[in-house]
Formats: sequence, structure tokens, C-alpha cells
Amino acid sequence: MIFKVYFQEDKLQVPVREKTKTVYVKADSEREVRTKLADRPYNIEFVTPVTGAFLEYEQQNEDFNVLEID
Repeated sequence: MIFKVYFQEDKLQVPVREKTKTVYVKADSEREVRTKLADRPYNIEFVTPVTGAFLEYEQQNEDFNVLEID
């Protein structure tokens, strides 16, 4: 399953919409996504699964790139 993760690049940074970034991660659950990204200095705001038509729409974006972290 693919998850879309909304985050700030610094754990100490207060979430501001204009500075929010996104990354796509392949994992089995939200917990696994958070575990995989734990070593990065991200302030994770929100994690949501991307499936069906939403996934098809996201794949059309030129910035669509799925991280496969082990």
C-alpha cells in the first residue's frame, strides 16, 4: 500500500501550510510508515493511504515518487 505523508523538514518547526512537504512511502500500515521515517528529522503532520482514483490522480503528478525504505 502507498501512503502520502505530510511533513515539515525540521522536528522543531511549527507546522505551516506553506512549508509543508509531501512524500509517498510504500508500507503495510501507518505505523510502519512512521517507523520507516523515524530516523529522518521530519515533523510528521499527517499520514493517509492513497488508493483507487486518488492514487491514479497522484501518479499523474510529475513529482510522484514512492520511497521504498527497508
